[in-house]
Amino acid sequence: MSTSEEHPAKKQRMDSSSKVIGTHNGTFHCDEALAVFLLKRTTAYAEAGLKRTRDPAILDTCDIVVDVGGKYDETTQRFDHHQRGFSEIFGHGFETKLSSAGLVYKHFGKEIIANRLQTHQDDPKIETLWLKLYREFIEAIDAIDNGISQYSTDLQPKYRIRTDVSARVGYFNPAWNEPADAQTVDAKFLQASTMVGTEFLDRLDYYAKAWLPARDLVVDALEKRKRVDQQGRILLFEQFAPWKEHLFELEASLGIPEAEKPLYVLYPDETGGNWRIQAVPVAPESFESRKALPEQWRGVRDDELSKLSGVEGCIFVHASGFIGGNKTKDGALRLANLALDM
Repeated sequence: MSTSEEHPAKKQRMDSSSKVIGTHNGTFHCDEALAVFLLKRTTAYAEAGLKRTRDPAILDTCDIVVDVGGKYDETTQRFDHHQRGFSEIFGHGFETKLSSAGLVYKHFGKEIIANRLQTHQDDPKIETLWLKLYREFIEAIDAIDNGISQYSTDLQPKYRIRTDVSARVGYFNPAWNEPADAQTVDAKFLQASTMVGTEFLDRLDYYAKAWLPARDLVVDALEKRKRVDQQGRILLFEQFAPWKEHLFELEASLGIPEAEKPLYVLYPDETGGNWRIQAVPVAPESFESRKALPEQWRGVRDDELSKLSGVEGCIFVHASGFIGGNKTKDGALRLANLALDM
């Protein structure tokens, strides 16, 4: 075939020096909206154009294709998940079938995170953030797009949640009775892609700038815990930081024996004026404690609690025994040491 007889899209592609991302046209979903946004945060596709179509001949001219085409092949940069027999998962303990968002994130996520943080992909925190963002942000998008129920039973929810990011992307599509040409839908797609992509970057920034530094504080407290208690049963933080999730993950990764796992955590409250003693729960989301504060202290406050415990400066102990307060670090530490033996 002569050049003049070639498919117009192919001729246009050959004349262009920029790369092109391909995805399907028409109604769009959260997974390809995010996939396109993520690709634009890679070095290879930062300046790429976008082609929304289902025409195989046009898709063949694209450098990378997501959510359409019936093929998953990293070597040819084809990332669809709709074909029969597709069963790709993220791995690392995750078993949810991937959508186009998960596929792109699996292959490009570390680069995207490293680019955002202006560091190298071999930086140890990249792996941690890559797994964290999949668990907290990407996996639900994969599951919703693939029609995977959140629960394995037939229980009916007591209320509906339609404010998740996948639903919000869907609302950008024109209504069924709203006239909309291809150009209008493409513009709506870009708005949706920007919305979900911005949320992804906001979440990444939070995990990198707040969640990860808290992990460092927990690591430090674990390393020093036997200076506070010889058996390592008390963690002491000199500043408040979210610690629960990190503690359970680090206990597992470090192989801390059951007898040496912390029972109480001490930290200054958010005002910095008083101190808290908190019992470590049996699991991150549990209300049951490994060792709740003594029953006789529960629900007692101020001077009455100080007299009962023999520790000055007491403020309260919660009725369930999961947390208490004292005006000083030394007071909180004395309560913890007493509680260990009660």
